[in-house]
Amino acid sequence: MVPKASFCWVPVVLVLLGTVLRTEPLEPVGSSGRRGTFAPPRFVVKLETTKGPIVIECFKDWAPLGADRFFELVTSGYYNDSALFRIRPKTWVQFGINGEPKVSQAWRPRTMPDDPFQPDHPNIRGTVFFAWAVPNGRTTQVVINLRDNREAHDKEPFVPFGRVIEGMDVADALFDEYGEAAGGGIRAGKQDPVFQGGNAYLRKNFPKLDYIRTARVIASP
Repeated sequence: MVPKASFCWVPVVLVLLGTVLRTEPLEPVGSSGRRGTFAPPRFVVKLETTKGPIVIECFKDWAPLGADRFFELVTSGYYNDSALFRIRPKTWVQFGINGEPKVSQAWRPRTMPDDPFQPDHPNIRGTVFFAWAVPNGRTTQVVINLRDNREAHDKEPFVPFGRVIEGMDVADALFDEYGEAAGGGIRAGKQDPVFQGGNAYLRKNFPKLDYIRTARVIASP
């Protein structure tokens, strides 16, 4: 007869296994990658940065897949403690590589299909879109337009999913003297050190960068 105590290990092992499995970012399912949970038609996100708050109003009808992905990443904490690592002065701000290499590298290949560009929502100052290197290649990296970039960005096209409604002065004030040096854009192919070294690499080599302390949804229907 097997002692009753032997059976106690079964639920314990299962619980521990479930805990370990849940430490990995969830595998995207469908268009949003959120296992059946999608963004509301409109939601507002607050980025608490080291320079102050930036508030983004997001609209699902502008870019349904982009809005779903941004909602997922914000609500899962992906952007917390992440660097605003690429800034072309008075042109754009880019962020979206998680500070933990294990997490950022897990998300790096998780692309989503393109949203169609809508001429009614062009790349004017304050609009926000996902960066990409190839068609259907958007993942986690987001850009804030610091000026009217319609001439360059609409023809790509980069598809806005929201707009800054508070804190453009904060976006303008972010440290920008590193330019393209702290990783650069996706297309330049020089982001590997950021993905491999995370925040430890950035803080050692680019100590003046600003960061998103937290990103959270503060309003939705």
